[in-house]
Parts: sequence; structure tokens; C-alpha cells
Amino acid sequence: MKQKTLPLHFPKRFFWGAATSAHQVEGGVHNDWTIWELEHAKVLAEQAKYHHSHLPKWEEIVQEANDPNNYISGLAADHYNRYEEDFKILKGLNMNAFRFSVEWSRVEPEEGRWSAEAIEHYRKYLRSLQKKNIEPFVTLWHWTVPVWFAQKGGFEKRSNIKYFVRYAQKIFEELGREFRYVITINEPDTYMAQSYIFGARPPMKQNKLLAVWVYLNLSVAHRRVYKLAKSTSRRFIVGVAKVCDYHYAGDNAAITQWSAAVARYGADNFFLDRIKNKLDFIGVNYYFSNRFYGYRIHNSNKRLSDLGNDMQPQNIQFVLERLHKKYKLPMIVTENGCADRDDEFRKWWLMQTLLAMHKALQNGVQLQGYLHWSLLDNFEWDYGFWPHFGLVAIDRTTQERTVRPSAVWFGQTIDKLRS
Repeated sequence: MKQKTLPLHFPKRFFWGAATSAHQVEGGVHNDWTIWELEHAKVLAEQAKYHHSHLPKWEEIVQEANDPNNYISGLAADHYNRYEEDFKILKGLNMNAFRFSVEWSRVEPEEGRWSAEAIEHYRKYLRSLQKKNIEPFVTLWHWTVPVWFAQKGGFEKRSNIKYFVRYAQKIFEELGREFRYVITINEPDTYMAQSYIFGARPPMKQNKLLAVWVYLNLSVAHRRVYKLAKSTSRRFIVGVAKVCDYHYAGDNAAITQWSAAVARYGADNFFLDRIKNKLDFIGVNYYFSNRFYGYRIHNSNKRLSDLGNDMQPQNIQFVLERLHKKYKLPMIVTENGCADRDDEFRKWWLMQTLLAMHKALQNGVQLQGYLHWSLLDNFEWDYGFWPHFGLVAIDRTTQERTVRPSAVWFGQTIDKLRS
């Protein structure tokens, strides 16, 4: 007997879209990261074999990974100049939402000096989305900062938070009529870990006490910007984009249960508990799961992304349900996807994710939208350009856009889910 397909039900006003960040797609930026790239590109290329030769697509990526130019963002996807073309693709995929970040270093390239040109660019950008009936989700900070702010110590100093709040105020005053949804901070945990625990990204400091202090400062920054947004306009709907992996126990041993519980608290609750009363929604960034046996992580690794991550897209259901149970807040998936240069797994990933979100909704989760990472192949930080997360492939030589088959399927599926 042929098995019936489970019908999927989503709210009529559900947001379907994709996400990007300025540094990863715009091109032509100048901030703390662009300086760091130039200083470390050669070393990253020389160490590529040591760090990445175990990956499943190493033979395909080796030439790029060994090239120092791979680690310099440069023109990126030239989205700053080609956004109209990209929005047309977004609309063609039946999407009604788009997450992007405003590049602080463009808006305030020098301390206290605001760029009228950059502000006007983002005003035109937002109005273009509005004309296409695409809801903008504006991220204020997606890891990069102006050079002058980095030189002051960045978020290492609580006294510096006032500069971030001042920048947010400028965005609200100049552009606030053009958007409703605000994401204050993207993945504070990833930033804290990569920059201050592992010391792999700028400012490359390995200091656990400083890491915790930066983490706390980011929670303070969110709360202050939330308060500012609410005092500026009632229209603003404010959240944070929080990476939420699924940490779970692989057996019933006490040490295993304890390890998974500690991981969940440290990864999710520690930060969210500090801002839970200053959130209109939780932005969930989900990419992978961690299965604990004892105090170690042992994943099945049946399907690996190009970055070597164990792909378990279905587990987003349990992340959403756990957060719903604890915080009782609306949620929007603000990032979700896989590095898949050959487009082998992306359709499967999306199918599993849609089913998982459907189940979460059926179980009472207040899920309001799904924003796939990413719309475009982009500059993936210290990995450079070789990881391909995009629904749309980018030819780095010509900047030609090619919509991947998985994206075509996703766009058709969105249309069916609305009918």
C-alpha cells in the first residue's frame, strides 16, 4: 500500500525567506574583519590542509582552500550593487521575508561621523523590499565592527556599549519608518567562543574570563537597545538571533544526562535568561546537534555537510519545543541551512526541516517564520569562499547568479504551502 504523504500546515501569515549578512555578501567594506583578513590570509591558506583535509569534499575544495585570495572578502557577492537583482530572485522564489545586516562601519566609518551616502543606500534598499512586499528583518550587529570601535576595545569594555546604542539610535531615527523587525545581535555565543575562547577570529584572544565578560556585555547591549527601540516606536518588534544547537543524551547514564543538561544551559539558557524579559521573539539559528555519551560528543555522522558537520535537520523540532516550553515566546528561524556545494543534500535538508517545523507547530510552538541561510553563496568568515550555503550560486569571476535546483523546489513548495 502506498504511504500517504503527511500534509504540512503553516500559518497563513508565516514568513518564508532567506538571510544574509553585510560583510559576507556586500563587498567593498572596511572594518575590523577586512584588516584581519589581509593580515591572516596567507596563514589560513598554509594551514588549510591541516584543518580541512579530513572534510568529505577536500579534493574539490583544495585549490580554493590553498589560495590566500579565498580568505579575503573583497567584492564578495557584490550584493551592495546588485541587491535589486537578488531581490528579484527572492521574489521569484515566492519569499516574503529577508534578513540582512546594516554594516555599522559604513554608517559610522569614523567615530561620530555619519555617512549620509550609506544611510541613503540602506533607505533605498529597504524601500525596494517594501515595494516587493518582502518583510525586512534588520540585524544591527553581525560580528563586524568599525575599526575605531575595535581600537577602543570593542565589546570587551562595558563603557563602549554606549557607542553601539548610539549607532542603533541613528538607524532607528533615519530608517525606522522602513522596517518593523529588529535583530539586535547575531549569535553572541559563536562570537564569544571563536574570538575569545578558541582565539580563531578577531580579536584572537584566548581568555575565558574575558570571554564571559564579553558575553555578559552583549546581553547588556541587547537590553539597552531593546529599551531604546521601545521608547522610539511601538512598531518595532525586537529579538536576538541565537544559535541553538540540539544537545541531547545518547543513553541514560547519569554522567551523560548531566553533560547534555550542562551543555544546554551553557549554550542557550545562560544568555537567554539574561534577556528573556527584553524579547518580543527568539531568533533561532540551527545547524547541527550534539549527542552526548558520558562527557564526550559522539554523533552518528551518517550525512556530513561540506564543513564536516553531522546533519540532523529534523532535530530543530526539539530545539523549538524546548525553547517554547521554557520561555513561552514567539520564535522565528533566523538561520538554517547546510554547506552543500554540489546541491546534494539541500532539498533533503529543507524537506526534513519543514516536517520538523510542522510538528513543532502542531505541538503548540509559536513559530512565525523561516529564513534560510543563505540566499547567496557568501564569504564564510575564516573558511573563505569555498563553503557554499546559498540557494543561489555565485560565480566569483563574473558575479553571475544561478538559482540552484533545491531553491527552485523550495520556492515551489512555499507556493503550495500558501494555497
